[in-house]
Amino acid sequence: MRNPIIRRVQAEQSEPLAQICNVLAVSLVALILVACGAEVVEDQAIREAQQARQQELADLQPEPSIPAPPAPPNIQNPGDADLRLGPRQIELERASEPALSVGTTPPTDSGYRDKQSSPGSVTNVSVTESQAYRAETRTQSAAAPDSIAWQTGPRVDRENYLDLAENAVKLVAERPVSTFSIDVDTAGYSNIRRMILREGRLPPHDAVRLEEMINYFSYAYPVPESVEQPLGIYTELAASPWNPANRLLLVGVQGYRPDLDVRPAANLVFLVDVSGSMNSPDKLGLVQQSLKLLVDQMRDSDRIALVVYAGAAGTVLNSTSGSEKSTIRGAIDRLSAGGSTNGAAGIELAYRIAEQNFLKGGINRVIIASDGDLNVGLTSIEALKELISKKRQNGIALTTLGFGSGNYNYSLMEQIADVGNGNAAYIDSLNEARKVLVEEMQSTLLTIAKDVKIQVEFNPAVVKEYRLIGYENRLLQREDFVNDKVDAGEVGAGHTVTALYEVTLSDSDGGLIPESRYNPAVAKPDQELGNELAFIRIRHKPADADTSVENSQPIRLDQVRSVDETSDDFRFAAAVAGFGQLLRGGKYTGSFDYDQVLELARGARGADNNGYRSELLHLVELAKLL
Repeated sequence: MRNPIIRRVQAEQSEPLAQICNVLAVSLVALILVACGAEVVEDQAIREAQQARQQELADLQPEPSIPAPPAPPNIQNPGDADLRLGPRQIELERASEPALSVGTTPPTDSGYRDKQSSPGSVTNVSVTESQAYRAETRTQSAAAPDSIAWQTGPRVDRENYLDLAENAVKLVAERPVSTFSIDVDTAGYSNIRRMILREGRLPPHDAVRLEEMINYFSYAYPVPESVEQPLGIYTELAASPWNPANRLLLVGVQGYRPDLDVRPAANLVFLVDVSGSMNSPDKLGLVQQSLKLLVDQMRDSDRIALVVYAGAAGTVLNSTSGSEKSTIRGAIDRLSAGGSTNGAAGIELAYRIAEQNFLKGGINRVIIASDGDLNVGLTSIEALKELISKKRQNGIALTTLGFGSGNYNYSLMEQIADVGNGNAAYIDSLNEARKVLVEEMQSTLLTIAKDVKIQVEFNPAVVKEYRLIGYENRLLQREDFVNDKVDAGEVGAGHTVTALYEVTLSDSDGGLIPESRYNPAVAKPDQELGNELAFIRIRHKPADADTSVENSQPIRLDQVRSVDETSDDFRFAAAVAGFGQLLRGGKYTGSFDYDQVLELARGARGADNNGYRSELLHLVELAKLL
């Protein structure tokens, strides 16, 4: 048995040790808890940092553009990306547009820069976009080559179209005469093709321009034999496909088609929008590819200048002979986008250069390539129209080429082309650029008839009602027809212009307007004119004159055929008109549907060497699913 004294001493010795152990245990537990808490905090911090980094990488996602060769001293040149367009595939029944495959390089700046240049230097040629614009354009989806690029995610849509109501039915007893300016623009069709084919959506009603859809396609009307009488008239009459009780009247105008080797020398000024909104492969990238296609068609006697505009305007290339194609291509390649958009300054500079190099007896034209998104200087459409209408007096025409989506200003691009004695096209692919600038170069550049107006007078003894399909913003007053001071549209070499009227005959029950209680008696059939349904007149000014000439012809009832007996051109134009009306809501088409459009168009494609008519079938098939 141990001595109590020894046990007390041992207890006294072990007590501090126990205290120390307790302290150590508490400390260890505390350290473990702290470590665990720190680890939780650290994990959360890591996750937050990773999320922030992912957002930062997304914000820094570069905008693709075109790689540029070394630039001369007065042109800055950032690293850009490559634009590759897959080949277009057109099948017998279906046709699809190529999508863009894009390689990218890091951006050179994170925000807008707007640099003023001294005379003769380049303005706003090497500027990148803001993060805000990059965030906007990232909402657009990119597709692999040779596939349909369906839109995914939210769309930013600031596109601008004219608010136009469809032409109403007119009572012949009250308004027997219909007068309008011709329209050779095609932008409306290629624009809705972009929406349906690339973005997988139906177009808004105001984007559907029936006359531009119909006139996108060429028709085999008889060609005039000489430039002395440059416009020929062609008519057909048959039952309306969407309302068999009515008749559909086709009025076709065919322009004289001179040989390519007799084209006069051209003085062209390319006016390119290089503002920040153009920093996209389907905008500036496609502009560069498109303009180079036209450069390849130029002759040694032709001249090309290159002007750009963003916050201000500058000359990239002075007027240069068409023989120096490598120089012109190099200047086009060096363009890059950034800054605000002062289109008025660019337009004034482009016209000034065109005037300085004016070719008497030649082609003098400014070709503007833009999305039409103006935000600096003259941004009012009416102010720009007034500016351009003054410039056209000098014999210089204006062609507009629209590009891109999300902020495409169709309204502006179409109206300034109209007042500029030119035409408006929308380029949604390199194939469309080839159509407008290569295949149809002669009609795009060479005007053979100015201020072309059409007037149709319906015989009230034969026709009760009529409705003009399309041309809503080209309507003229009756007295405007003989007034040479009233502006109208121009016809290029080989152009075809087509207008369709739906008419209700007097002995038909298909009319929409009830008879008026106090309406004066309808005219009685005249023995000589009783077989005339209408009388058509066309006025135009020769390309080198300021006084109009007129030709005319009657349209007779005995021209009426069944739809099956009409030409391929008549049936195809009717199918396009039916499709366009359905896209606008089908106010006048009754039970007519997409299947009937397909049936009508399939049997009317004709030779269709370029596949454009087959492509329409593909669009109709897609529209059925949307």
